[in-house]
Amino acid sequence: MGLVLVTREGCGLCEKAERALWTLGVPYVRRDVDREPELAPYTFRVPVLLLEETGGVLLEGAFGEKELLEVMKIILGGEA
Repeated sequence: MGLVLVTREGCGLCEKAERALWTLGVPYVRRDVDREPELAPYTFRVPVLLLEETGGVLLEGAFGEKELLEVMKIILGGEA
């Protein structure tokens, strides 16, 4: 399961989301919405956590450890 965190420099919500991923030890790839034109649909939605395989949005906007744990449980079938 690959995760992508779409962020932008200077985004406080993005920093909070990234801290939650670090704290929980969840591996992810960070991509900057302002540097990659294909991420333009997420310009006003960052941070956005995507499932890499499908491109499906798992979380967006303000989220932290609690929301991340809930999503991980769903993805892993209640094993998180």
